[in-house]
Amino acid sequence: MGDWRIDGFTEIRELGRGAQGRVVLARHERSGTPVAIKYLGAGADRSAREAFRREARLLGRVDDPHVARLYRLVEKAEGMALVMEAVNGVSLQRILQEYQRLEPEAALAVLSGSLHGLAAAHAVGVVHRDYKPANVVVPADGNSKLVDFGVAALAGEGTRGGTPLYMAPEQWRGGPASPATDVYAATCVFYECVTGRRPFSAGSSAELAALHLNAPVPVADLPEPLRPLVERGMAKDPADRPAGAAAFAAELQEAARAAYGDDWLERGVRRLAGAAAGLAALFPLAALALPSGAAGTAGAAVGAAGGAGAAGSVSAGASAAGQGLLAAVGTKAAAGAVAAVVAGGVVTGAAIYAGTSERRADAPVRLQVTATTAALNRTLSLSEGRLELRNGQYPQISGHRDAQTQRRVNELLRAPVEDQLAFMREAIESNMRNTPGCNSRNSQLTSRFSFGVRGPALLSGRYRFEHRTDCYQGGELAVTVTVDLRTGRRLQPADILRPEILNTPAGQRRINQRIDRYWRNRDPLNPPLPITFSPYRPPKFGVPEQSVDDGGQLTLGVGHLEIVWGWTSGGSTIAGPVRIPYHDAADLLRPEILAAVTGSSASPSPS
Repeated sequence: MGDWRIDGFTEIRELGRGAQGRVVLARHERSGTPVAIKYLGAGADRSAREAFRREARLLGRVDDPHVARLYRLVEKAEGMALVMEAVNGVSLQRILQEYQRLEPEAALAVLSGSLHGLAAAHAVGVVHRDYKPANVVVPADGNSKLVDFGVAALAGEGTRGGTPLYMAPEQWRGGPASPATDVYAATCVFYECVTGRRPFSAGSSAELAALHLNAPVPVADLPEPLRPLVERGMAKDPADRPAGAAAFAAELQEAARAAYGDDWLERGVRRLAGAAAGLAALFPLAALALPSGAAGTAGAAVGAAGGAGAAGSVSAGASAAGQGLLAAVGTKAAAGAVAAVVAGGVVTGAAIYAGTSERRADAPVRLQVTATTAALNRTLSLSEGRLELRNGQYPQISGHRDAQTQRRVNELLRAPVEDQLAFMREAIESNMRNTPGCNSRNSQLTSRFSFGVRGPALLSGRYRFEHRTDCYQGGELAVTVTVDLRTGRRLQPADILRPEILNTPAGQRRINQRIDRYWRNRDPLNPPLPITFSPYRPPKFGVPEQSVDDGGQLTLGVGHLEIVWGWTSGGSTIAGPVRIPYHDAADLLRPEILAAVTGSSASPSPS
């Protein structure tokens, strides 16, 4: 098989080579962005080419900060290529070799990030099937990324693809893969991170199989609060594990908060960053003198130019820049550069977790919609300086039966973060133009999200944003969001409150009296002012009717209607939340809303 190259990229070095292709580190000529390119040669058989296309179509739809991105699929007469994000970091495997084990918070942070990445893959029907320390990369900021889907297979195929030390019992039996298969492997790696050794080791494959199939999970060496989590994740029967990564992430969050406090994730990420920094000399892009941040800032150029000048076709499903999951590596990576490898399946295709209307006894059950929080990091360039979003929480769902509705819901849930970034950027730029001495050296936006109901019909919750800047007068802001999971539509106050409550003076008095009653139970010295409820619109700096909203905002909580109002800028403060039990809010809410929330089986998240 002769080597070939796509136009628009300068090859830096080969990172690995397999039976049907190779992986290279390259630089996008126009933007300077470092990328990993996986080439599949013209000699690959038809099934391998179809698997390559299928992976690109599926994985290109995934957008998660804990998954390395797929930029583009390119097809030419000479073969096929996947252009992907090059992750500048060090593998979790190398970190464990150096430090043997991690502190519990750091291990939890690794598992949390990986579960969010796996959940994003599961949501579009992809099962990894080879989660292991070598496939987790930790960059300098400590936010791990998942790579390498090269051993994946179609769900239902009875293959043993995977790494034996982390293979689930059903893989040893040759059974079908499901999201619960990934949960098992991720829990094995978590065990290794905490204890410094794998849960099961043996001198032969047969002995190792027997341990994974029959031996009890050795939890005695784990901190007591983490034992139930590991026992659940490593249950022998897939039906006894959390149904998928999203469900397990929710369990992890509750267990971690109970054991290590509300700031466990921040501390864990910080410790991971420290561990990675100690191995910075091994960062592939640093060793090659390439800019580490370029992949995130110039992804659009890469996506647009991935097939520049190439004969053949480009997969539309994988062409959106800044989105996509790395397809699998299936090659042997060059020493010292494994963390930069983000490449497509050489041997087998990505697993497709496809539910059917007629379910076999051994078929995986389709997940119900599961809601979790993820973390987003973003840097925006300003005319002078930059604006940073650090570990910004936002909610996301997985397991929806309709991919388009799920995508629409997730866009709506994340929209307030994007809106606040745009608003803050406009405000800072305006003040830098009009205020002498104004600068943006310390401009940051943070977000935290608290869930209300999480289904089955509605998802509701509240953001708390904090603006920090030396230039624009910042403060804290509450923004609520409620989405109908059935239709993918954001609900406004008019969709939640009865018309007579929202649109008549008598109705306004009634809801304000109700707020006042429950507010006095909390703070009798500072009763709320009469408040109004308006539709949410993205804030625009300098447009009063679309500026930061300080009116009342509604969250459909678990067991109560929650109301907040206010904004710290200008001397006022965020007030609330006021929680009105649903039995006392029945005359305020539309009947269909009341029926939807009182029938919810969701559990609340601490705010």
